[in-house]
Amino acid sequence: MKQEKSLLLVDGMSLLFRGFYATAVHNNFMRNSEGVPTNALFGFTRYMLDAISIYQPTHVICCWDTPHPTFRHKLYQGYKANRGAPPEELIPQFSLVQPLAESFGALNIEKVGFEADDLIGTLATMFRSEMNVKILTSDQDSLQLVDDNVHSIIMKRGFSNYKPYTIATLFDEFGLSPKQIIDLKALMGDASDNYPGVKGIGEKTALKLLNEYESIENILENIDTLSKGIQTKMKQDIDMLHLSRKLATIVCDAPISVELNQARWLATNDQVFETITKHNLSSIVKLV
Repeated sequence: MKQEKSLLLVDGMSLLFRGFYATAVHNNFMRNSEGVPTNALFGFTRYMLDAISIYQPTHVICCWDTPHPTFRHKLYQGYKANRGAPPEELIPQFSLVQPLAESFGALNIEKVGFEADDLIGTLATMFRSEMNVKILTSDQDSLQLVDDNVHSIIMKRGFSNYKPYTIATLFDEFGLSPKQIIDLKALMGDASDNYPGVKGIGEKTALKLLNEYESIENILENIDTLSKGIQTKMKQDIDMLHLSRKLATIVCDAPISVELNQARWLATNDQVFETITKHNLSSIVKLV
């Protein structure tokens, strides 16, 4: 029986950072024969191979952030300005992870000026009509991309611990549609990405407003019916509300092109073993 086509979109940096912190407990770092730390590579590989084993995609694309500013940094100077330098032991692993992913047979893609989320959104939009798409990430921004053929697989603490989101499960948890996730973040802001939304409006209030009015447009059209306190907060931060919405919105038409056959996942057990041995990650063998 022919396997139905499916695409796994991997948020590369999300996996790499999560892999680093999951395996760097008490500053115990794995190192290869040259003394280069490899624990982030170990975690990345384990996460990716585990997800591939569970979800059985026919195609795999790893999407990457670049070190260059994006259009969001140009829109808002404070965007992600709260993030410190990466740990010293992680830095040399940045240049090793894409060749590692490629050696397994995954297709790597990045684009200066855009984030991995934008590439994921563009690829999901590009291929959702012809196959099921799953997004592997720890970033809940991806929830706005969910539709009938696109599911977000959110990594939780520990290995093999995923929370898949469909339209139905998203609504069950938040009472929102995927597109309302954008307005939720516009209202409450995002501390991780360092944009404030409307000062004084947290998740609880934002959810209540969206459950009642459905969208920011409807909230603003009915602003006179809101409590005086919320009216004041909205009016004082109206410009930041609209800016935060732009920052929260994943681009789904980034200028990229992909030949899907280049992303075909054809890795055999022998190829996987050879790759992890080459990168001194042999302790993964008993885990995959």
